[in-house]
Amino acid sequence: MEENSRTPLTAGQPARRWWILAVLATAQLMVALDATVVSIALPHAQATLHFSGADRQWIITAYALTFGSLLLLGGRLADVYGRKRLFLVGVAGFAAASAAGGASASFAMLVTARAAQGAFGAVLAPAALSLLTTTFSHPDDRRTAFGIYGGIATAGTTAGLLAGGALTQYLNWRWTMFINVAIAAAVIIGGVVFLSAHAVEARQRVDRAGAVLGGLGLFAVVYGFAHSATKPGSAGWTDPETIGSITAGVVLLVAFVIAERRVAHPLLPLRVVLDRNRGGAYSAMLLASIGLFGMFLFLTYYLETIQGYSPVRTGLAFLPLTVTVLFSAGLSNTALLPRVSPRLLVPAGLLLAAAGMALMTGIGLHSSYARPVLPSLLLIGLGLGMVFAPCYSLGTSGVTDDDAGVASATVNVSQQIGASIGTALLNSVATGAAASFITAHAAGAVPSRLLVAQAAVHSYTVAFWVGAAILTVAALAVAPLLRRSVTEIATDGAPACVELEGAS
Repeated sequence: MEENSRTPLTAGQPARRWWILAVLATAQLMVALDATVVSIALPHAQATLHFSGADRQWIITAYALTFGSLLLLGGRLADVYGRKRLFLVGVAGFAAASAAGGASASFAMLVTARAAQGAFGAVLAPAALSLLTTTFSHPDDRRTAFGIYGGIATAGTTAGLLAGGALTQYLNWRWTMFINVAIAAAVIIGGVVFLSAHAVEARQRVDRAGAVLGGLGLFAVVYGFAHSATKPGSAGWTDPETIGSITAGVVLLVAFVIAERRVAHPLLPLRVVLDRNRGGAYSAMLLASIGLFGMFLFLTYYLETIQGYSPVRTGLAFLPLTVTVLFSAGLSNTALLPRVSPRLLVPAGLLLAAAGMALMTGIGLHSSYARPVLPSLLLIGLGLGMVFAPCYSLGTSGVTDDDAGVASATVNVSQQIGASIGTALLNSVATGAAASFITAHAAGAVPSRLLVAQAAVHSYTVAFWVGAAILTVAALAVAPLLRRSVTEIATDGAPACVELEGAS
């Protein structure tokens, strides 16, 4: 019998549901960890494999390119060929790519392995989220499950810094990739034991034109922003390759939308994104990721290069953020979302995160961790939990089972594309700010070590201010998109969104 996960588990299997949550959350944690776990290890990998500083960023970008560009296709394949099957294929492939990356003997081999990780992650992530969507149908259980899942998915990014620091310092940089093999083995065993297989009813054709247009469009946009970060200051944004890639990406995505309106079985049915709550959730994920993800990069640089933290101490510095995100995500989905309008909850989270970013601009050459870093991380963590966990739930609510995979993929696309854009944008802003600071203060002399450090701190504060501004604009832009009442939701012919209405 061919497999499909369209039928949710029955109420008579409560313990099995929570085991499934543990399996899916662990898989998502593996994917989230990998977005940052290699960041701290990069200098050590560079020393071993002898690649240049200019090439270093492609270890991160290769993962982002394939992950971001293939997510929509991965989500639709899960809908068509079965979520359990695609989930297990994604986990196994991710483990194999991680093993190859850990064993890399050259820069090319490591980049190829990272690209393969991204490709299998694009299969794994939407399949996991759609399995969660179809497994938890009871309102209370669904809110709890999405709170846990959303918290782990968000906190995993910061936990990756801690894990990467510990593995690099105490073992070897290669273990930042080898560790995925052990995690994947546990996930595969759990998936085989707990995930159910069901007969496929009517297998739809995969929208090949949509897959090509959408995939290439997302690839070109991500590549363009990543390429801009390889050149100093504003030069990256005026580079013909950057402009051409982003322009081509936008044109391809417009063609993708036009094509999706005309095909019988589109890769991304427009009904998925045109619902106000789902569209608002995707927009919030995108804009929040643009404003926030650069923070991880700049705060890491600040702690290691200015404050002299070790990799492990840097990872531990992010631990309060991780804990706060988990707390805030659970509270937001279980206690706040059933009672507070998404129009209030999500923008409030964005504003809290913006306040944390603004507070982070108080860093200096001799600042302590206790002020302003710690209170900033706590505010950002509270805000992140109030945004990302509800958006995971809202972004997959009210869809039919046939659209669960692609709706889940769209949530991940929004976050991944936003993170790629934000990291490149804020890195460019910071580089330009540092160069301007040195020009204004060096008076033609060779910059001293102190001046270089002062310029670096200045560049980080400018990036934090820009991030805070983006998050503030995001709050204002997202609020009108989300529905005023928690009981208002368009279902597009799907079952009522009971996790918001409180009705079974």
